[in-house]
Amino acid sequence: MSRIGKKPITLPKGVKYTVQTNTVVVEGPKGKVSALIPEGITLSEKDGVLELQRQNESQSALHGLARALVFNAVEGVTNGWKKELDVIGIGYRVELKGKSTVVFTLGYSHPIEFPLPTGITVEIDPKQTHVTVSGIDRQKVGQVAADMRSLRKPDPYKNKGVRYSDEKLKKKVGKTGAK
Repeated sequence: MSRIGKKPITLPKGVKYTVQTNTVVVEGPKGKVSALIPEGITLSEKDGVLELQRQNESQSALHGLARALVFNAVEGVTNGWKKELDVIGIGYRVELKGKSTVVFTLGYSHPIEFPLPTGITVEIDPKQTHVTVSGIDRQKVGQVAADMRSLRKPDPYKNKGVRYSDEKLKKKVGKTGAK
């Protein structure tokens, strides 16, 4: 039995959901998010608590996935999701150009312009080394943060580059001198 699939989802006040064939549209104070639901999995609501059931054991692998997708949608429209990135290196910095473009200076011969998709907002601290990516769609927030990180992945020898704020890096030992 799927442990995650059995967990109930509490619906906060102001959150509504509608089921359309194989998608669930969740609406809340921050906006609207849709989540896909595999065939054979149904939703039922009792006293502001949402539960997912499966028809038979062949959907056990998708039961927990469907519950996680619906939970992420509910959490996104109430609190939102965010990922934090740090830009580490001498001369490395980030700035906002307008509202929809982030410009990275990462030691290359040119600055990198990163266009933001709709529904994603970025905040940059005054030191221009800390970026906060936020939005209501967890998948989109994570993908944008991963794309930003891939512009200059952390170097294993000096740990310079773009990394997640909570990421632990293992520094490699460099060359040893001649003996």
